[in-house]
Amino acid sequence: MSPTFVVVPQWQGSISSRAMRLADGADAIRGDLPESATRTVDVPVEAGDAQDTGIHRFSTLLMVRERMDLTLRSVSDWALTVGGDCGVSLAAVAHAARQHPNDLAIVWLDAHAALHTPETSPSGAFNGMVLRAIAGEGTDGLALSGDSRVPLERVVIAGARDIDQAEADLIAERGIVTLPVEDLGSPDALVAAVRATGAGHVYLHIDLDVLDPSGFAGLNDLYPFGLGVETLTGLITALRADFGLAGVTIAGFAPASPEDATDDLPSILRIIGALTR
Repeated sequence: MSPTFVVVPQWQGSISSRAMRLADGADAIRGDLPESATRTVDVPVEAGDAQDTGIHRFSTLLMVRERMDLTLRSVSDWALTVGGDCGVSLAAVAHAARQHPNDLAIVWLDAHAALHTPETSPSGAFNGMVLRAIAGEGTDGLALSGDSRVPLERVVIAGARDIDQAEADLIAERGIVTLPVEDLGSPDALVAAVRATGAGHVYLHIDLDVLDPSGFAGLNDLYPFGLGVETLTGLITALRADFGLAGVTIAGFAPASPEDATDDLPSILRIIGALTR
């Protein structure tokens, strides 16, 4: 069954001076999606405030989460969520986890591990805390709970190249499975890691900064030695062959201009094609 595309041009999870480009990127991708299968979540213009949580723009992030929850309730099968910043995965994973209780693994394809809490975050940006919140650890309102959360033992982080010390300590302490780029040339290690979780369904979070910037320009931050698009689509194909696809996020597209967006969209459409064909 074809997915419902849910476009969420949220930028407030990032504190980069270029964060608004993430909203532009979501809008650019939306232009190539089938209109009849696409829903757009309204994201407030205002940045929002922290409300003493230690999370920048917390009030707006909470509002967008609630709006996403409402939109996703009407999605009967799986959703392909298009961000915006990677914080859009919070509500999207919660929806998938409720559909597949205790049978969902997450593959976190991202240059960042996103394992901070407000207490450890050096920036206070929610995009550095998303995966920890998905596991149910963090601030009330954004940390998932009950059947909507996915514990860290069912998470596989793949392609991360910017991991802070607090995150590295947590990975070691909790035994979180982390596969570097050099282990992803073949999908075998990734498929085996997901299989080891015991889950029959997988949620794919794809922040486009997992890609190597030499072949993809529209990134908020540039981290060299990432994946190629062909390698990424090969991983997607292998995972789909072995597991049920419960949902997907594509986030982190931050083109500097409409012309730059046009240059990168064919690569994004190749990724979407691997997810939906």
